[in-house]
Amino acid sequence: MKIISVVGARPNFIKIAPFVRAVEQADTTIEHILVHTGQHYDDAMSQIFFSELNIPMPDINLGIGSGTHAEQIGATMTAFEQVLLAEKQ
Repeated sequence: MKIISVVGARPNFIKIAPFVRAVEQADTTIEHILVHTGQHYDDAMSQIFFSELNIPMPDINLGIGSGTHAEQIGATMTAFEQVLLAEKQ
């Protein structure tokens, strides 16, 4: 089974931490892919959560960066579609 989780904002990091630990302790047939939108790219808004919550570094960083709300959503959807197409199996 393949599970793709997407994180991008502070609440996502907090919610994904226990999920990542549960997957790591679960059945080894689960392939978990962690995708970071990259909308928060400075240490105070992103990296610190990976460190403090002991979340592994993301497998994929979409590198969305800043922009208007619509720009970020559009860029995230376009980039994430590519991830889904690449991971489809």
